[in-house]
Amino acid sequence: MTPPLKTPHHRTDFLLAVEGLTVSFDGFRAVDDLSFYVDKDEIRVIIGPNGAGKTTVLDLICGRTKATGGSVRFKERELLSMREDQIVHLGVGRKFQNPSIYEDLSVFENLELSYPTGYTVFGALAFKRSSEVVARIEDVAETIFLKDLLSTRAAALSHGQKQWLEIGMLLIQDPELLMLDEPVAGMSVAERKQTAELLHRIIENRSVIVIEHDMNFVEDIAHKVTVLHQGKVLSEGSMATVQSDPRVVEVYLGH
Repeated sequence: MTPPLKTPHHRTDFLLAVEGLTVSFDGFRAVDDLSFYVDKDEIRVIIGPNGAGKTTVLDLICGRTKATGGSVRFKERELLSMREDQIVHLGVGRKFQNPSIYEDLSVFENLELSYPTGYTVFGALAFKRSSEVVARIEDVAETIFLKDLLSTRAAALSHGQKQWLEIGMLLIQDPELLMLDEPVAGMSVAERKQTAELLHRIIENRSVIVIEHDMNFVEDIAHKVTVLHQGKVLSEGSMATVQSDPRVVEVYLGH
């Protein structure tokens, strides 16, 4: 039995504090009394065998799935009582495994559509393509390696470029917490390297939670790794710490 994580008492300044998080589906506890804490400007990678509850944790944080117990606090605000759209407005962005971009639109138009003034009907109607908007789009496009492809139709992008575009569509909303589910699945080695560089670029003033299976990529990006097993934290720490934990070795080799 691993002892439950205790909140460091002297600290309340975590960007995200997950405590006792639990969700049951038909009596099965997919996430079981889970606690972890994410700092500002941190890349946290969650790893674990299939069925460990990794994606479910992101679903719970962003409000897509309702928890049966526990607490998720973002900047000291409780998220579990909020709707998905309220959580987005608070500054939590989520990217799913498959990119959901508008294939028929250009890179520029995809980013423009995601610009945060369009949150209300009135905001969308009053939206103007101001120089400020254009500058922001160009800035984000440069960050995601698509500056030279702004007029390109999204359908013509490579798989990796589509993933970057979707990250850009979240970045343009300037979230303080960005959650990415297997962002490098299906990417070439070169694209994976660039994605690692991209994540290091974007963590000034924001934190990123990444679910990932590619251990080389995890090694490139992780400040801290949380290993999930059967909905609980099995191990947590640096990549080196986690890799040398005999329980982690057993769980991975056992699968």
